[in-house]
Amino acid sequence: MKKNMSPADRTIRIMVAIIIAVLFFTRVIEGVWGIVMISFAAILLITSTIGFCPLYSVFGINTCRRNVQ
Repeated sequence: MKKNMSPADRTIRIMVAIIIAVLFFTRVIEGVWGIVMISFAAILLITSTIGFCPLYSVFGINTCRRNVQ
């Protein structure tokens, strides 16, 4: 699996996931919407940790400057 995310892209995803988690745990977002958003945050964290986004490969997007395996 080749990495297709740049360090800047990974950082932005982590920051967005943290913001969503804070909003969820401070009960700003609740209910079904909160569960959907916290699930989205988990996906952002997982993809930024491994450096690979499946949707990027489907659409042919590569923000990583060099392909690393």
